[in-house]
Amino acid sequence: MDIIQAMISFIIHIDQHLVEIINTFGVWTYVIIFLIIFIETGLVIFPFLPGDSLLFAAGALAVLPGSELNIIVLLIVLWVAAVLGDTVNYHIGKKVGTSIPPDSWLGKFINQEKMDKAEAFFNKHGGKTIFIARFMPFIRTFAPFVAGASRMNYRYFLNYNLLGATVWVLLCTMAGYFFGNIPIVKENFSLVVLGIIFVSILPMIFSFIKSKMDAKKS
Repeated sequence: MDIIQAMISFIIHIDQHLVEIINTFGVWTYVIIFLIIFIETGLVIFPFLPGDSLLFAAGALAVLPGSELNIIVLLIVLWVAAVLGDTVNYHIGKKVGTSIPPDSWLGKFINQEKMDKAEAFFNKHGGKTIFIARFMPFIRTFAPFVAGASRMNYRYFLNYNLLGATVWVLLCTMAGYFFGNIPIVKENFSLVVLGIIFVSILPMIFSFIKSKMDAKKS
């Protein structure tokens, strides 16, 4: 429970914690940010790590005078972490996705039936699924894993991985860079983070409601 509370605090007050990290580790903050984004996108068991909010907060801090974070270096670090994360996640899914014990917690989310549905979904909608998933917490972590497990064509996956990482990093980080230090945003940063999270999960909410309505109709 303490770990969960600490993680929630870290996400909601990401700006304060990131300032503490910068003050403590200086230029090594780039490595820490890289690892958080890489793990969040690359390891399917860590979907709860901050993504959008971390990019926004990092962008907001990069614009401050004397900041240890340079916006150009930051963008490169974040982009490489995002691309490598999805790539590793894809290959892990391809390697072990179909051998996950069905009675494990992960097996409840990822099994052969869902693999078949995912493969059909990827075949129908193509790599745009990977692109859209970049902007959705949790789905961002599971999508590349499922893509690998369902044997999505890697070249096709890579193209949308690169495109999604580019747009995601630029949009979220530069939004923080240009708007993160506006007084009303800065004074209500926790609410802004919650707003970012809420907007990010809206597509999942709509999809869930739609699936329930379709199920009732059928």
